[in-house]
Amino acid sequence: MAETSVHDLDDVTIIVVTYNSAHCLAELGRSLAECPHIVIADNGSDDGCAAAARRHLPNAQVIELQRNLGFGTANNRALKQIKTPFALLLNPDCEITPAAIRALMQTAQTYPQAALIAPQLLHADKSPDINYRWPHLLWDSKGPGIQEGPACVGFVCGAAMLFRIQAFDDIGFFDERFFLYYEDDDLCVRLFNAKRAMIIDPAITAVHRSRGSVKGKSPLKSEFIRGYHHAQSKLIFTAKHIRLEQAIAQRKKLIIQTCLALPLRILLPAPRLIARMYGRLRGVIDWKPHEN
Repeated sequence: MAETSVHDLDDVTIIVVTYNSAHCLAELGRSLAECPHIVIADNGSDDGCAAAARRHLPNAQVIELQRNLGFGTANNRALKQIKTPFALLLNPDCEITPAAIRALMQTAQTYPQAALIAPQLLHADKSPDINYRWPHLLWDSKGPGIQEGPACVGFVCGAAMLFRIQAFDDIGFFDERFFLYYEDDDLCVRLFNAKRAMIIDPAITAVHRSRGSVKGKSPLKSEFIRGYHHAQSKLIFTAKHIRLEQAIAQRKKLIIQTCLALPLRILLPAPRLIARMYGRLRGVIDWKPHEN
């Protein structure tokens, strides 16, 4: 695909993966009203999310997946549908303005070698989140720091990422073994190893109401799922990018730590934390090393 001059919103498709995210769509519809190309990939929600997407984002293409396929897989399904040279992957609990999207596109034009461009994420109180870093396989972060201008980084959070589609032709998009969590880590490691630039532009911001995208009818089930897939994805990532033997040792350590901590957690009245911890235990027990 030949690179085109980037001037406006016609060159980018906004991709939003939803799962029981109907409560986010009214605000999302307002913030994306000027965007001509939007794809909503709904992961089998049971809260009327697909219908709400059609109501609040009438110009969007809505892909109704029959079940929850996970964040990376749903994004991959949406990415196959687009015809624009750029895609902005956006969590449903992120708020971004058309001006910010245009600014991201301008940064992409300024740095044509960049495969991925990201805004500075802000917490709900507008304080800055640290949504970027160097690859943690090579360097442990020593503490918070705010970038003052555009810079190459080794990782950006998957909540808001602008993709230059042609830069992914030979490395692909998300590894679908990661159902939830670590899919952005894995993608950024592959981009880094392929020497594809990832740029954070702190002058461009988006508000990320972290963990605000999923409500649903069973919050404890949601916490269980979070714990389950966070544990599984952590082991998959270690096996893929470090060593299988280290992932197996990590699995044993997680089982011991969780078994020791879970009884203490049960003594404290925190049902969501208990559900998440139990999910983590089930996730590490169910992980199958031979499938990685």
